[in-house]
Amino acid sequence: MTEAAELPPVPEKARDVFGDRFTDAVRYAELLSEAGVQRGLIGPREVPRLWERHLLNCAVLSEVVPEGVTVCDVGSGAGLPGIPLALVREDLKITLLEPLLRRTNFLTEVVELLGLDHVTVVRGRAEEVMGKLPPVHVVTARAVAPLDRLATWGIPLLRPYGEMLALKGDTAEEELKSAATALSKLGAVETSILHVGEGVVDPLSTVVRVEVGESPGGVRFAAKKAKAARTGRSRRRR
Repeated sequence: MTEAAELPPVPEKARDVFGDRFTDAVRYAELLSEAGVQRGLIGPREVPRLWERHLLNCAVLSEVVPEGVTVCDVGSGAGLPGIPLALVREDLKITLLEPLLRRTNFLTEVVELLGLDHVTVVRGRAEEVMGKLPPVHVVTARAVAPLDRLATWGIPLLRPYGEMLALKGDTAEEELKSAATALSKLGAVETSILHVGEGVVDPLSTVVRVEVGESPGGVRFAAKKAKAARTGRSRRRR
């Protein structure tokens, strides 16, 4: 069993960010540093920087998420950014999408322990749930894959005129340029790089925003959805 590293003191700014959910945020940090490390969901070297690099870094994503929307956190892993976002935004309906059982077990335990009634855990890969989960307004992701590959998983989960918000690092601009053609084919109509967390995190969190038009996923996904709908109707007639 991996020995849990020691959590750093809670930053004072965490109280302002998490507000009424501050004690839940502390408990989540403790769970990540204990069970999260023991189950191999995060590395022990990440524990000393859990607050700055992970919880706060993810919580400030809320600055660019519209009010009252549905969100799918793709490849949620240990719940980043989905759970910090859920702690600061109870107006959102959030789905944590994760394919690995040990991770979904952890996520389910966290959601139940913290009483996150507006959060649902779903086990599966994005490509497997396309057309099965209700389309969402916003897809979030962090450290899942390069932007071009991430977009093929995340964008088809969006409803028309939705947006994908991907937390990225120093490579954001480079990834966005190299993914331009792929994003266009997937129905993206506008892209931008945002910096959030002024006064909370240093450096600021970098977010790549990809906005889609009326056909998220592009022509190929639209054809796939139409075929699935026809197959469903055919089965119901039998």
